[in-house]
Order: sequence, then structure tokens, then C-alpha cells
Amino acid sequence: MSEAEQGPALAPEAAVLDALNATESNGTEALNATAKFVATPEGTALAYGSLVFMALLPIFFGALRSVSCSKSKNSADMPETITSRDAARFPIIASCTLFGLYLFFKVFSQEYINLLLSVYFFVLGILALSHTMSPLMCRVFPSSLPNKQYQLLFTQGSGDSKEEIVNYEFDTKNLVCLLISSVVGVWYLLKKHWIANNLFGLAFALNGVELLHLNNVSTGCILLGGLFVYDVFWVFGTNVMVTVAKSFEAPIKLVFPQDLLEKGLEASNFAMLGLGDIVIPGIFIALLLRFDVSLKKNSRTYFYSSFLAYIFGLGLTIFVMHTFKHAQPALLYLVPACVGFPVIVALFKGELTEMFRYEESSEEAEPKEDSSESDKKDQ
Repeated sequence: MSEAEQGPALAPEAAVLDALNATESNGTEALNATAKFVATPEGTALAYGSLVFMALLPIFFGALRSVSCSKSKNSADMPETITSRDAARFPIIASCTLFGLYLFFKVFSQEYINLLLSVYFFVLGILALSHTMSPLMCRVFPSSLPNKQYQLLFTQGSGDSKEEIVNYEFDTKNLVCLLISSVVGVWYLLKKHWIANNLFGLAFALNGVELLHLNNVSTGCILLGGLFVYDVFWVFGTNVMVTVAKSFEAPIKLVFPQDLLEKGLEASNFAMLGLGDIVIPGIFIALLLRFDVSLKKNSRTYFYSSFLAYIFGLGLTIFVMHTFKHAQPALLYLVPACVGFPVIVALFKGELTEMFRYEESSEEAEPKEDSSESDKKDQ
């Protein structure tokens, strides 16, 4: 929840996520700094408590869904694996993207840039929210209604040289999800309401935690360590992040009004938490859950320890921010907590080596080795 934050490792916009949590020194919204607003203790507690709760939802459910996602054979649900090389390069790419946006906002009109971004995130948000709702729709969709199958197919060429460009299969349930998501998208596009923003933001975060997989713990440490330095540098070393945060309008942060008790749903002074401070630690926590599953001990020790560590780190960020009245990079506190707690647990359990040797593909490789050995024995 740092007042400057980190983007998820999804797309170029992801690099900016760090910047989107900047607030005024008195805790008010940085994006609406036209007038200073002093929040009441009750309003502040409600806002930050709600942000913490919303941050935990995509991490918890995204991690659970990442377990089934890793076993899925459906190409649409296949995760994107982050290697150590990807992890090492990501802070550099994120920095270039962040600084590029900074220059864009300095050179070009903020209005036109945000218009393009609104349309871009309108499409992405609909797809992300539709994917998020899909499992729930499968459970609540009435069995009495027909669930017809559809296929969207685009090809290039003809005859033997025909090549598939798009081959997407979907059903009636997917169409219902898409329709509901489109309504939310139009609401966001027209009104930029904070609830619509949060629905898209939660969908982005959950999809990020579910579909972005670290291939091992070492890669996770490289990614978190690099973004730790990135976050601290761009928050404390320059004004780039804050400048982008004040200019950038997109649902890549969670917001909650501190004046909700006074103004209701029309409140406009927000506390913010960027998606990067959710997705980046979240994909590491999801990896530890899959490691727990691989141990086959019917225990979720590393998942729960890292999950509690995240709560502790986020709470510490809020405490320091309000104590010193200054924006804080959340990863400064989240990274040591989310990495340190599980490592300490592994040391006590004597599983540190096993944890760092864990590979996402190890379970798939073992059967292949067994089959080759059996072939040798048969020969």
C-alpha cells in the first residue's frame, strides 16, 4: 500500500502499478490534490481496513486457483511461467516503462493519453472480469437452461496452406459472464466510479496471481529483490512515480474513500493501494502454496506463513506511512516479510534445501524418467 507502487508483471502497464498508490502526507488522495482533506480516524480506519481486506481476496483465491490452473490442459487457462531471466529483466523493463510514461505525460496531452488508456483497460477489464467470474457462473448457472457451445475461428489462406489465427471455444455461460462484465466496463468508462474501478482491479489482481507462475523459489527471490530496489529507488530517489500517479487514470489500483461516512458512495478522497503491491507478493505466495501441495503432507504451512507475513508487511507499511507522514514503497516492507517468514519456517522444519530445489515442472519430469528407466529394464 505504499504511496507508490508496483505493477504486476503482466503487461507494460504493469510497471506503473508502483506509482499508483501515492497519497498526500496527511493520507489523502494524491490523484485529487486540488484541496486538502483531513480524514477522520474512523474514515481512515475504514478505508485502510477495506484496502487490506480487498488485497487479501485476490491473493488467497488467486493462489488456490493457481493450483488447479497448473494442472489444466485447457490452453486458455495455461499459466505464463516466469523464469529467472525474466525475473532479472523485469525491474529494468518496468523502469523503462515507468519513465516512458513519465515522458509521455510531459510531452503529450494528458487527456488524450488517458482516453486511449481508458479504452485499452476497458477491453482488458471486461476479459479479466469475465475470466474471474467464470468458475462462479458454472456453479450458479441454472441446469434447466441450455448451455450451447460456440467457436470463434479466424483462418488465413486456403487449402493446405490454411493457418489458424484465432480459435476460441466458448459457451453460453461464458457469454453471460461477458455480458455482465461489459455492463461494468461501460459503467467504468462513462463514470470512472470507484466501485467499478475496484471490480476491474480485483479481477486484474486475481488473474495475475492465478496465471503468472514463478518456476521456483529462487526466481521468486530474484523478482522480489529486484522490484524491492526498483520500488525504493523510484519512490525515494525521484518524483517520477508520483508524477505518473497524478496523471495516470486506469483501474490498476484499489481505492476506498476516506470520506465515505460523510459523503456516501459519492465520496472522492481516496486511499489507494496499487495492484503491484498485491500481484508481486501474491505470485510468490501462490508458488509456496503449490510447493505445499507438492509435499503431499496435507499441510499448508508455507502458504499460511507467507499469507500472514503479507498482512504483517502491509500493516507495517500503513503504520510507518502515518507515523512519518510520508509516502512509503510497500515492497520495502512486503518483500522481507514474505520471503523471510517462509525461510525461517523452512529452517525450523529442515526443509530449506527442498524448498529451493522445488521446480514447477519437477512432477511432470519424474514420470518421464520412470518410463525411460522401465524401458531400459525391459530391454
